[in-house]
Amino acid sequence: MTDLDAFREQKDEFFKDHPQSPLTRDQRRTFQGLKYFPENESLRFEVKVEEYPVKDAFDMQTSTGGAQRYQRFGRFSFFVDGQTAELTIYRSEHGFFLPFVDSLAGSETYPAGRYLDLEPLPGGRFFIDFNLSYNPYCAYNEMWSCPITPAENRLKVAVRAGEKLFHG
Repeated sequence: MTDLDAFREQKDEFFKDHPQSPLTRDQRRTFQGLKYFPENESLRFEVKVEEYPVKDAFDMQTSTGGAQRYQRFGRFSFFVDGQTAELTIYRSEHGFFLPFVDSLAGSETYPAGRYLDLEPLPGGRFFIDFNLSYNPYCAYNEMWSCPITPAENRLKVAVRAGEKLFHG
């Protein structure tokens, strides 16, 4: 079993059995596990982030009509299926955050996007592993409030890694 398989198994156990699971009681009764893309080594890499000189703060809208405060931290480029893509990393009091929507949104991935939580590396670098991308809790239960991916992080390419659309 790979580290990624073990991580996914633990997440499924949390969703099925933990009282703080985002699933409703009815969903947990029939829950058979989350769906994932196969592990994709080509979507795991270290990137140099071009930090924005001014880290302007803004309110990122949420799925329940509220807002959460973030700063635009920086932007990075990467290749997926031979195409260049760019994403912005955001920062809040909770850390670094990378929400994104890919071209599979609504068919294979959650329409409002998926998330990655990031830890900075020395030298303005970040390790990005799209295999760990996950659906926000509002993908399972509309009672949760989740940031809505900004337009600048909507990709025209498919990111075939991480969590797939939940069919609960």
